[in-house]
Amino acid sequence: MTPIRRTVFCTLLAALAASLTIGAAQEPAAGGTRLKDIASLQGLHSTPLIGYGLVVGLNKTGDRKQTIFSAQSLANMLERFGISVPAGQMKIENVAAVLVTTDMPPFARMGTRVDVTASSIGDARSLQGGVLLPTPLRGPDGEVRASAQGALSLGGFGGGSGGNSVQVNHLTVGRVPSGGMVQVALTPEATNSDTIAFTLNDPDFVNAGRLARVISAELGPDTAHALDSATVSVRVPASYRSAVPDLIARLEPLSVDVDAVARVVINERTGTVVVGGAVRIGPAAVAHGSLSVRISTRNEASQPSPFSTKGDTTVVANQQVDVSESTAQLVSLEQGTTLEVVVRALNALGATPRDIIAIMQALKAAGALRAELVIL
Repeated sequence: MTPIRRTVFCTLLAALAASLTIGAAQEPAAGGTRLKDIASLQGLHSTPLIGYGLVVGLNKTGDRKQTIFSAQSLANMLERFGISVPAGQMKIENVAAVLVTTDMPPFARMGTRVDVTASSIGDARSLQGGVLLPTPLRGPDGEVRASAQGALSLGGFGGGSGGNSVQVNHLTVGRVPSGGMVQVALTPEATNSDTIAFTLNDPDFVNAGRLARVISAELGPDTAHALDSATVSVRVPASYRSAVPDLIARLEPLSVDVDAVARVVINERTGTVVVGGAVRIGPAAVAHGSLSVRISTRNEASQPSPFSTKGDTTVVANQQVDVSESTAQLVSLEQGTTLEVVVRALNALGATPRDIIAIMQALKAAGALRAELVIL
């Protein structure tokens, strides 16, 4: 190999090694979670915006006469175009009054696009096929910060006539993807050049301590300290005093081993049960059976005897009651039982999601569930 080729080859190897090192530094370690996924920079938050607007172009599914403000809003808008129509004489079915809401990101600038949500506030049956007219959006201070307009996306549909109808999903709330445009940007609070602070999304003393140790290992001893269960203060090194964004970009990919809270989340409306991996069960014996009662009514016609001059044909209701109870199996759970064993035991019982909800609540009442029970 010639000296020139050897020099080029070594240069390529050095560049490849440097790129692999940078990529490895930006990727979290196996089993860890990035700092940016569990915490955010303190002082930065989104701003809620809200506005009142009209959705037009509906197929006779909009507000009716009972909703007075939608007719008044339409009359006021037409008056700006030189058309004067009394609101009381208007019969509108293709227009619906809505409240438009969105969240403006902390670093949004003029012209930034955001998604907006339009929710009906009248008696409109559906916003399907509607278009949101230009709507000013105001912040908590009452100042106009953005405007929104565009075609609504509902994620469902409905139709029918003559008393017959079909509906899929919710039809009185829609979204306008990228339908909002920031008009006046909010200036975020200036970041202190000496210290910055991270706020944990889920306050926890263990995670706050681990986060402080990871940052100190990256920047130097005693650089970060946990102030409480939700806040970690970081002393900005002298080399980053004038480039705090570069420091934040260096810290956000750091990997942190997150300690999860033992929690069981239950949604009784949908029958959803989510059991965390840290859940443990104390010694207990579980038996679960279901009792079902079914009442059925069958209407039959009772007619008088043939050639009878007395009596009328009547409808007689015959009711039948059936009661059944399934056989319950007793399952023993030992001390320190893990999630895998609990799932296997519940599957052995043939438990449905509704049954699991009842079993989890009973285990919590018995003091055998070593976890927080959250019911949505």
